[in-house]
Amino acid sequence: MTHNQAMKRRLRSQDWFDNPDHIDMTALYLERFMNYGITPEELRAGKPIIGIAQSGSDLTPCNRVHVELAKRVRDGIRDAGGIPIEFPTHPIFENCKRPTAALDRNLAYLGLVEILYGYPLDGVVLTTGCDKTTPSAIMAASTVDIPAIVLSGGPMLDGWHEGELAGSGTVIWRMRRKYAAGEIGREEFLQAALDSAPSVGHCNTMGTASTMNALAEALGLSLTGCGAIPAAYRERGQMAYRTGRRAVEIVFEDLKPSDILTRAAFLNAIRTNSAIGGSTNAQPHLAAMAKHAGVELYPDDWQVHGFDIPLLANVQPAGAYLGERYHRAGGTPAIMWELLQAGKLDGDCRTVTGRTMAENLKGRQASDREVIRPFDEPLKERAGFLVLKGNLFDFAIMKMSVVSEDFRQRYLLEPGREGVFEGRAVVFDGSEDYHKRINDPVLGIDENTILVIRGAGPLGWPGSAEVVNMQPPDHLLKRGIRSLPTIGDGRQSGTADSPSILNASPESAAGGGLAWLRTGDIIRIDFNQGRCDMLVSDAEIERRKGDGIPPVPADATPWQQIYRRSVTQLSDGAVLEGASEFRRIAKKPPRHNH
Repeated sequence: MTHNQAMKRRLRSQDWFDNPDHIDMTALYLERFMNYGITPEELRAGKPIIGIAQSGSDLTPCNRVHVELAKRVRDGIRDAGGIPIEFPTHPIFENCKRPTAALDRNLAYLGLVEILYGYPLDGVVLTTGCDKTTPSAIMAASTVDIPAIVLSGGPMLDGWHEGELAGSGTVIWRMRRKYAAGEIGREEFLQAALDSAPSVGHCNTMGTASTMNALAEALGLSLTGCGAIPAAYRERGQMAYRTGRRAVEIVFEDLKPSDILTRAAFLNAIRTNSAIGGSTNAQPHLAAMAKHAGVELYPDDWQVHGFDIPLLANVQPAGAYLGERYHRAGGTPAIMWELLQAGKLDGDCRTVTGRTMAENLKGRQASDREVIRPFDEPLKERAGFLVLKGNLFDFAIMKMSVVSEDFRQRYLLEPGREGVFEGRAVVFDGSEDYHKRINDPVLGIDENTILVIRGAGPLGWPGSAEVVNMQPPDHLLKRGIRSLPTIGDGRQSGTADSPSILNASPESAAGGGLAWLRTGDIIRIDFNQGRCDMLVSDAEIERRKGDGIPPVPADATPWQQIYRRSVTQLSDGAVLEGASEFRRIAKKPPRHNH
């Protein structure tokens, strides 16, 4: 559609600002916008009004760069013939929000839906960065279905501690093990963590933040190369300007999320996630985004389409490097170029650039093969998520790209039983219980123990917490045993490098099999068959059900109560029951307010 054709098409915002059938309402809508200096000529010119969904604030330091980037977005919108209107979104800060930032993803989604639907916006720039800000924004844009484009804030510069790369989050898990083993003191622990955050931006590791911004690009919702540019680089401001310009153009073209978010696009994202060593949090977030986009995405898709993809990004926690060098090596487009050449990517998918994914990726091969490997020379083969089921849960995943050689030797290579191991369960009810008892010698935790945590899912926590990556007791750490097999109905930080079976659904609080597990039970994990079972008879499990579901904390806020009453399980994306039934709601304008 040409610019002139688009200008003849009546824009959504004109129902507010240029409605000859309701001049009284037009006056009402226009009147108060005048009080900060905008003119009626601007709002009534028939130019696209582009919202800037501002996720940056002092409460969201990972996204705070957007406070400045929004200025360049505004410039781009103005130069392309649009009118920018900036507004705040609900803050979601992964590190600090208690009891978990996961509780707020659906709350931010609801708030953004109401803004995009109820206000005179023709398109929107979704500013993202910290973990949940990306899926919540895309979920909302899918529900409303006005033209939308994602602008990532970008990772921090590479952190360094005593001459070694210090990756955000990852360094904390590494130092936590050293501290427990008595190798460092408190001050060095704190300093290493502080050294990992040298500039504006989100995590510089391939944690959930970098993962989700990479996947926004893989889905086709960002300009090519947007996801990996460090927040402090000049290119980030340039990308903000170009994103603002493109936001106006997609309104002229009437290019909406529903035109881009297809099943093929989501399968591209799953494959990309495997190749970058992406976070296990991608599973519930992609499931949620697909749900709101009306796309069928199945739990087994992670196994069928993602498991056999090799690890190509040599980035922490699965690799060695951090975000700056990843960007300079070519970033996510270079990873996707490798997948496309190998026939593992659908290049025909439409994208927000107006071109196909294959067209976007032309000439995007990597410039640094130490950081981004060729498809046939990967860091690791079969690096996707292993999907597991059994009498402990109907669905759980395990990230294979972080399974170390030491872990593989200890548990997966017993002659005649390759890929199968058994262990004695030690069960914790929530992280408080874990921290209180992990070093209790009475538990008898040794190399053959499987640590289990429950009460950490959407209902139990509430919100689902990143607590499954439990470290071994101090006496094992001092012997050099860095990880034990762990299982839980919660999640794991995307910056963690420990192999865990997580996102178990249904969770304990919903009556899943973990509720009936007891310390001392033997668990068998069979990677070959994708099974995880407690070796307990059906009759004994039925008897245990008489004990009731293990208790969880009471609701502490009204939102926690609403959330618990309506949230689904992690396998389904932990979305709000019934919310995904609302799709493309911008087709029908909302009722007038007077």
